[in-house]
Amino acid sequence: MPSSSDLIQALSSLPHGSEFRFIDELVELIPGASAKAVWKLKGDEEFLRGHFPGAPLLPGVLMIEALAQLGGILIQTRPGEAPLKNMRLTAVRQIKILGSITPGQSLHLSGALQGMLGNLGQVTGEIRDDAGNVILTGAVTLAGEG
Repeated sequence: MPSSSDLIQALSSLPHGSEFRFIDELVELIPGASAKAVWKLKGDEEFLRGHFPGAPLLPGVLMIEALAQLGGILIQTRPGEAPLKNMRLTAVRQIKILGSITPGQSLHLSGALQGMLGNLGQVTGEIRDDAGNVILTGAVTLAGEG
């Protein structure tokens, strides 16, 4: 298991600014293979003001983005491989949104790198709520430049 400083360094491999980072803590990492992370929905996020006024609910597309960010960490930490530049989400596959999160709850993400084809990587994963219920499953594909 990597040290806490290794986990922090892996999290910093994401290109996103803090305003668009949907992973608060990387809790487990097998570099280039699998990872687990947590994102706590605080309730003061700007996007919740309009989704939905008086009854805020995390948008499903942001859950997909959180899974893609976890996938980015997996691709960027492959042992013996240089990090990719300009990595982007390029495909969403077999996503099922089975629930959502309200402010004060956390998303518990898990993902596994299924494989690489050149500079394309496919990651499968799921997101659970605090009670352990699966709220999203599926796969994302990311691409970057070598």
